[in-house]
Amino acid sequence: MLVTACSPGSGRTVVTVFAAASLTESFTALEKTFESIHPDVDLRVNFAASSALAQQLRTGALADVFASADEATMAKVAPPSSRVFATNRLTIAVPSGNPAQVTGLADLPRVVTVVCAPQVPCGAATTTVLTAAGVTLRPASEEQDVKAVLTKVAADEADAGLVYVTDVRGAAVTAIDFPESTKAINRYPIAVLADAPHPTLAREFVDLVLSPEGQAILADHGFGPPTQATP
Repeated sequence: MLVTACSPGSGRTVVTVFAAASLTESFTALEKTFESIHPDVDLRVNFAASSALAQQLRTGALADVFASADEATMAKVAPPSSRVFATNRLTIAVPSGNPAQVTGLADLPRVVTVVCAPQVPCGAATTTVLTAAGVTLRPASEEQDVKAVLTKVAADEADAGLVYVTDVRGAAVTAIDFPESTKAINRYPIAVLADAPHPTLAREFVDLVLSPEGQAILADHGFGPPTQATP
């Protein structure tokens, strides 16, 4: 017998999406759009670091779709049919008013700086840009996802943090752009998982993300087009 997962008491089919933490705002908007098209579907998005989500999938967690913040993480869990749907790059987040007067990567070693852990896509990008700038950094902490970095900066627990440009939009922080950010353009892939409980609905969600409507939502949240590449 084919058993369809439904929300308790609602009769709605539950479709599960695993998505990188940096997609929180944009995929929340896409969730609402998808559910407006499919009122009989309860789309549930699990946001976390891409590496953590990949580990969950590799150890048996069930999901319909995986959207990662980089292609290397996607390659560990999904078929090669994944498609890039957006790009992103780093910026320096500082508390409002920039009290430590940070102007670029060269200032980070002298202030309290937080970054993503190396195994997280934003951490890998951080290593790349620091190497490109010739900056050696001993961070105050290495967080498990980019939202944790942003939270510490917004709470004045750090003078600076390396986050994605999409994360600072609407946040109570100031963004300091730096030229080396173009050396680490993150390409975000999405895929229907091989053991997806609801493959047809999963494909429809992926199609929405790749559609002009989905791309407009991503652009509104600061993501670059999927064709952008690292120089």
